[in-house]
Amino acid sequence: MDPIKNVTGRLAPLPINDIDTDQIIPARYLKVTDKNGLGAACFTDWRYNADGSPKAEFVLNQPQYQGARILVGGHNFGCGSSREHAPWALQGMGFGAIVSTYFADIFRNNALKNGLLPVMVDEETYQQLISLAQEDPATEVTINLETQSLTLPDGRAVEFPIDGFSKHCLLNGVDQLGYLLGLDDAASEYESDHPARVNTREMSV
Repeated sequence: MDPIKNVTGRLAPLPINDIDTDQIIPARYLKVTDKNGLGAACFTDWRYNADGSPKAEFVLNQPQYQGARILVGGHNFGCGSSREHAPWALQGMGFGAIVSTYFADIFRNNALKNGLLPVMVDEETYQQLISLAQEDPATEVTINLETQSLTLPDGRAVEFPIDGFSKHCLLNGVDQLGYLLGLDDAASEYESDHPARVNTREMSV
């Protein structure tokens, strides 16, 4: 996983509440065990007609939003089942961060573990971002993980919450296992400084 310091880019507006993981990546695509190709299947039932042709009215098919790095989704984003494929698919579409007023807990945790940054903002900021994206698709914002802030084009910085452990992992580009492996030297030093003690009670039996 690559370290994340900042995510800067254009916005794609998807102001729909309760976007669940089956809409992000339908269950029929869950047979795969890696990320390859999942971007093409992201929101597939919303993006394509039954004959495979793209739905021109769907926002992520519109040319002005191609290459957007930040998806602005509605309240309760990522609800539903606990599939890890959902953040994989969103990353496969090129998104580095998702902005919403609220994230389902399991989706949020899966996103953080896989290097997709969930940014929770207040309703006013959310509405401003949707308006900016719809009125001027060239609008860019910057999300700074170190300061936990999203900077709007007018210079206003909005803080967002993230737990300390997830922040550390994202900034350093390590997952939970990588974090534990990084403590190997410290664990070895502790063991050498604290030799095993003999259980005298067991010896006396």
